[in-house]
Amino acid sequence: MVLELHMPDGATFDAIKSIIPTFIAYILSYLYVGIYWNNHHHLVSTLSKVSGKILWFNLHWLFWMSLLPMATKWLGAYPFRTAPTFVYGFILFMCAISYYLLQIEVLK
Repeated sequence: MVLELHMPDGATFDAIKSIIPTFIAYILSYLYVGIYWNNHHHLVSTLSKVSGKILWFNLHWLFWMSLLPMATKWLGAYPFRTAPTFVYGFILFMCAISYYLLQIEVLK
């Protein structure tokens, strides 16, 4: 999964202003992915055996995580608009729910 951050259109400091919303969305998504990455690493490192259910819950979580780049780009392109903000928040919510389900299954 790759989050995208493109260079500004121009070689002036004013050109940077055009990418500020995308940069903020990128930072937010980068933090979310980083936190999940670390937590996932620690969660999986506790396992001595993996069940099929754990694999399916993990795949479910990865599906929602894979949607973050699209939502990040959309939110960055249209900051404070209803649909991109809702979709971004919904995807983050589903990442949290699916990770929680994975965590519960690992703890069993």
